[in-house]
Amino acid sequence: MKRKCSTPEGKFDVVLDTDAYNEIDDQFALSYMLCSQDKLRVKAIYAAPFFNKNAFSPEDGMKKSYEEILNLLQLAGETEMTANVYKGSINYMKDEKTPVLSVAAENLSRTAMEYSAENPLYIVAIGAITNIASALLLNPQIAQRIVIVWLGGHSFEYHDTDEFNMRQDIAAARVVFNCNAPLVLLPCNGVVSSFSTSRHELEHWLKGKNKLCDYLVSHTVREAESYASGTAWTRVIWDVTAVAWLLNENDRFMLSRMEERRMPGYDSKYENTGNGKFLRYVYYIKRDALFTDMFQKLAGKRE
Repeated sequence: MKRKCSTPEGKFDVVLDTDAYNEIDDQFALSYMLCSQDKLRVKAIYAAPFFNKNAFSPEDGMKKSYEEILNLLQLAGETEMTANVYKGSINYMKDEKTPVLSVAAENLSRTAMEYSAENPLYIVAIGAITNIASALLLNPQIAQRIVIVWLGGHSFEYHDTDEFNMRQDIAAARVVFNCNAPLVLLPCNGVVSSFSTSRHELEHWLKGKNKLCDYLVSHTVREAESYASGTAWTRVIWDVTAVAWLLNENDRFMLSRMEERRMPGYDSKYENTGNGKFLRYVYYIKRDALFTDMFQKLAGKRE
């Protein structure tokens, strides 16, 4: 278990599960992944559900995320990858035993069977983890063939687990935390909340470099200015860190350790399970090193 929770070596296969229309950081994460295909073979992209001011229901959030994924692939010049984009769950799990059927969950439950414990499929999840939990319930055998990297919850030292990705579907989170698949956790507040940037930094590094960069800059600035105009703002781009864990050779972007799993509870608190299962817990982000790598890759992408 510990070996598979270490950053993989060489080139390997990965899928991304994203609520891409939720805010602005998913777009950076997907773009960074597309610019890192010297190491990551992107096999599929799944649209995850979400529900907030940008969507009137989880289903609407998933459909908008699906369209945003296609938009980003167009901007990145990766249109051939559109055939591997799948719609995910239209709702959250009603309990810990009933999967939400979707094309994405069914694709993952089948695709993962092509892998093994020695050569696993890496799953980067940066939204509500409904699609992944549903695939595990549809086909429990895949737990031995995958590694899950999830940005969700807050740090174990934080006072609650009331983070957007986790609180949307606690049942799904509990399925994933209780499964036998290797799990890498990137907590939000208290850890990856340090991964933020400003308008001036974004414009300095990315503006005018290519269509994708211009979209990322303008989208981020517009969103931040909608609530922070006239103030000195920074914006967290935390979803990028989940992709970066796969590129973290020699701990160049972050530090992590093995921790006993703590079950997210329905009361927004972590529960000590004592079940002997562990996860890899990221506890520190090397902010400047990661932003430098991301900016260079994004700016260097050709039209």
